[in-house]
Amino acid sequence: MDHTEAFALYEKEALEAIAAAADSNQLEAVRVDFLGKKKGRLKDLQSLVGKVSAEERPVVGKLFNEVKLRVSATLDSRKSGLDKPKTALTSLDVTLPGAPIAFGKRHPLSQTIEDFKDIIGRFGFTVADGPEIEDEYHNFNALNIPNEHPARDPLDNFYLATAAYGINAGDSGARLLRSQTSTVQIRVMEQTRPPIRIVSLGRVYRPDTIDATHSCMFHQMEGLMVGEGVTMAQLKTVLKLFAQTYLGEDVTIRFRPSFFPFTEPSVEVDMSWRDTWLEIGGAGMVDPNVLRAVGYDPDEVSGFAFGLGIERFCMRRHNITDIRRFYENDVRFLAQF
Repeated sequence: MDHTEAFALYEKEALEAIAAAADSNQLEAVRVDFLGKKKGRLKDLQSLVGKVSAEERPVVGKLFNEVKLRVSATLDSRKSGLDKPKTALTSLDVTLPGAPIAFGKRHPLSQTIEDFKDIIGRFGFTVADGPEIEDEYHNFNALNIPNEHPARDPLDNFYLATAAYGINAGDSGARLLRSQTSTVQIRVMEQTRPPIRIVSLGRVYRPDTIDATHSCMFHQMEGLMVGEGVTMAQLKTVLKLFAQTYLGEDVTIRFRPSFFPFTEPSVEVDMSWRDTWLEIGGAGMVDPNVLRAVGYDPDEVSGFAFGLGIERFCMRRHNITDIRRFYENDVRFLAQF
């Protein structure tokens, strides 16, 4: 093998070894093998230059240097490529803003619920949660709703197949999708002694005819305050301040006499909107029978309860005229909020 073939073979094998190196340690072993000054294949290659005649030495020496430079440059380039991911990782500043990404937006009802929690929290109310699938006791009995009351009519509720929930024919009570968040009040009072100041926010279900202001699934905020000396005046104050905080000082609310089995006296709560009145919920003083059902003494404590429609507040704030817009999944509508 002459010196030209030897240089070509050296370069070919060196470049293949450099390309095959998977990490910096392997690349360093390749460098020592092919470019090491004290030992290695470069020293053997350099010895060929000393064996040629004086006339050939300039040409062979130039060829040796060119091969050495090409191998060195390839090795340096490969080393930079192997080190680059590590350099990028260690120099990454995660506090810097990233590339702009078009994230989704919170649904207007979700925004309203968070606003409600913030406002009512400033009034000293804490948030309590409860199941959406309820038994008849918590949805009706404990709320002073007798068996013959029309609110229990199967046509006015979403009753569920009891077998799916492990309820046999001899077990007490059916299961239904809750028709009000008042069920959470009962569950809290069963476990807590007065004073109590809580709200429950969530979905409720009633087979209403769907139109611009009604839906078979909607959201409520139910409030409860129980303690010594709680009055109707405090109820109206809380509702007035809440409505004005969320909607503005120009909002007016009014009470209309009504009847609910779980409050006495009971009122419908309306608010002014576009020169008319919109019903936003019901309220009243907690019925003594409800207090007794959870072990409270109505001679010692009193309380008020209210239930507000979250959709209707959201509609009032954003000038939405049809409740069905919330559930049509029209991105053009939702993107406005």
